Amino acid sequence: MGKLTGFKEIERKNFNKRSIEERIKDYKEVYIPLEEEEMKEQASRCMDCGTPFCNWGCPLGNVAPDWNDMLYKGQLEKAYKRLTLTNNFPEFTGRVCPALCEAACALGINRKAVSVREIEFTIIEKAFAEGWVKANPPKVRTGKKVAVVGSGPSGLAAAAELNSVGHEVTVFEKSEKIGGLLRYGIPDFKLEKSVIDRREAIMEEEGITFKTGVEVGVDIEAKELLDDFDAVILTGGSSVPRDLKAEGRELKGVHFAMDYLSQQNKRVSNEKFDEEEINAKGKNVIVIGGGDTGSDCVGTAVRQGAKKVYQFEIMPKPKEERDDTMPWPTYPKILKTTTSHEEGCERDWNVITKAFVGEDGKVKKLLGAKVEWTKNENGRMSMQEVPNSEFEVEAELVFLAMGFLHPKHEGMIGELGLKLDERGNVYTSENGMTSVEGIFSAGDMRTGQSLVVKCIHDGRMIAKSVDEYLMGDSFLRG
Repeated sequence: MGKLTGFKEIERKNFNKRSIEERIKDYKEVYIPLEEEEMKEQASRCMDCGTPFCNWGCPLGNVAPDWNDMLYKGQLEKAYKRLTLTNNFPEFTGRVCPALCEAACALGINRKAVSVREIEFTIIEKAFAEGWVKANPPKVRTGKKVAVVGSGPSGLAAAAELNSVGHEVTVFEKSEKIGGLLRYGIPDFKLEKSVIDRREAIMEEEGITFKTGVEVGVDIEAKELLDDFDAVILTGGSSVPRDLKAEGRELKGVHFAMDYLSQQNKRVSNEKFDEEEINAKGKNVIVIGGGDTGSDCVGTAVRQGAKKVYQFEIMPKPKEERDDTMPWPTYPKILKTTTSHEEGCERDWNVITKAFVGEDGKVKKLLGAKVEWTKNENGRMSMQEVPNSEFEVEAELVFLAMGFLHPKHEGMIGELGLKLDERGNVYTSENGMTSVEGIFSAGDMRTGQSLVVKCIHDGRMIAKSVDEYLMGDSFLRG
């Protein structure tokens, strides 16, 4: 441990943010990193506690105390090597992870937690700037071929791990560029796509083949992969959005959130799209769903010049501080105010959508009402509408951001005849193999919608299983 009293002497200092007036005019990243010396001070706040719960809280098992100490001592290349022992893509998680590690930080019990995510960002960006991040192709090839279907975080992690031990890996991606929701779901103001391009170039140099614009089960038969590859990993994500059953749902102007976000990301990257343009300029916008996807819609609509933006959530408003119902070191479900919310948004909770009202086939209003939640003796929540609480809000655009149900069953999954679990996800055994020999699944496609950091972990874990399947043993960490 570097500075024994660092956590007592130094207060947490977060990254700065570009001014709202400036940042809503473009799609560049919002945060301005601190200087390296400031980040060394922040790293010195790490207590190097005997039991590092940050390591427990992180799905990847990142050894944050190690690289915190190395950063504090100026050993940044060593810190980079330690960071990438457990995380293939710190440049992604350092930007978009909700920092489960910080929620489990021992310092966070009675002070502000160590800024682990920002330290991670600092280390990996320094590594790229100094040229420490280099392609490291395997010296020996095994002769085994693996197909990865889907290039989101789980697919990329699985591909990177399997390639590192000498297997020939081909990644199939239905879109024109790789990245999955990293590219087409997360807005550029949170993750600029040059960050993905930078990593893709390294992976290609390491020997991974990317075949984009190819949808398995549509452009090529899924069963062809069984003939051409020794193992297949399906990482297509959870792509069927949860719909809203309400009168007027069919009106023009009511869209799924991901259709909107994907289109805008393509627009920023100068990619073509065939679907009808969705633009919030000069319109009243309502976002239904209080999570990160909803927040991303808010920030996007503000940048497009929306007249007014609302975000409605059916669940109660979260508490602002951790309490006994969410004890340390668990991740607390507290009120989250994002940079998008800061830019202009009216939020409300306990809101149910009763109907959409239209004119000439276009949505014009949302009819809503307030609800209240109660718990029975078994802790089960139930909802009832509050009498005489109905209201209406003008809206020319409505985005449904209520999460995802399961992967698309038509096409690849149906063609292969894969068994599904009770939620409609791809069923796998403990080692990640599906009901068909030699076919594995990783990420949201098998677990249901999740976080980027959890998908990276799942991809790594399944890669280890595939390596064991192909070789009988594995040196991968999982």
